[in-house]
Amino acid sequence: MADIQDPENTLILETTKGRVVIAMRPDLAPGHVDHIKKLAREGFYDGIVFHRVIEGFMAQTGCPNGTGTGGSKYPNLKAEFNTEPHVRGTASMARAQNPNSANSQFFICFGDAGFLDRQYTVWGKVIEGMENVDKIKRGEPVRDPDQIVSMKVAADVAA
Repeated sequence: MADIQDPENTLILETTKGRVVIAMRPDLAPGHVDHIKKLAREGFYDGIVFHRVIEGFMAQTGCPNGTGTGGSKYPNLKAEFNTEPHVRGTASMARAQNPNSANSQFFICFGDAGFLDRQYTVWGKVIEGMENVDKIKRGEPVRDPDQIVSMKVAADVAA
């Protein structure tokens, strides 16, 4: 069980491959963390698939259409690029070409992806269950994809 230091800034994802816990970093990306928590509390991510999963690179999720084409009902976010490196377990926002186009889609890195550094907003890191992220079915698009069964803020989950 992960040692959750800050329940208000920790996400618990129950996926079809098992539990994944992400420590969020409001110190790096306060707007993104607030946005993701709001969506999680609304149940936005529940049932959302991992639509783009590239071996050795990352697993992407957060599209309500399951295709990488959609976002939430809220406006896109202003980029909060930071110096945190894209390494194994990093949670970072997906976006279109416009730096300020991140919305609800995010990805978890399988390994080092330094070419993304300072160009995508890092907002968290997996602190438990990376072995479950590793089990997510690969593909672009993924056939019969794995999904987030539920995603909750740890502060909202009874111990």
